[in-house]
Amino acid sequence: MPEIEIRSLSPADLPGLLLIDHDYVSDHVWQMNVQEETGASPADYQMHINFRQSQLPRSVHVAYPRSTTSLTDDWKKRDEVLVAILAGEVVGYISIMLNIAPMTAWATDLAIVRRHRRQGIGSGLVLAGQAWGHQKGSYRMVLEMQPKNYPAISLAKKLGYDLCGYNDRYYPNHDIALFFAKTIR
Repeated sequence: MPEIEIRSLSPADLPGLLLIDHDYVSDHVWQMNVQEETGASPADYQMHINFRQSQLPRSVHVAYPRSTTSLTDDWKKRDEVLVAILAGEVVGYISIMLNIAPMTAWATDLAIVRRHRRQGIGSGLVLAGQAWGHQKGSYRMVLEMQPKNYPAISLAKKLGYDLCGYNDRYYPNHDIALFFAKTIR
């Protein structure tokens, strides 16, 4: 992992954050399957929901689910935004909210400058976010992401996060959100 400094966002960092390309490329997707079974009585009703990782026939470019023009306002609403600095340049960030769920630090955004991806910066930001959340009294950390965001899903699994839920039409673009959680205490 490169030598990075991780610290709280300062106003001087905003121009650098706005330059980060939030889009990504993925060659896998988590497909959701919903199966309903009805029986003779309402008590026999069952719903099965599962996610299956599928490889796509080719890599796809996926747009970020939130408008990048609204990110500046979003950052102001977050309880913490941690930035990664490499050689004086902002190369990534994680934004975190508290109290979405009890005693939980909730990471809403994680973005790394494209040329610095897959170098451990995302892992460093998530780990720093966990430490920040723990310091604020959180027992869990949740990472939210699109089911097409295979790089983020792989990162979450690598760091010991487990799928804990989903929300259909969660993002402004109506995409599903997957939630991965980990105990941080």
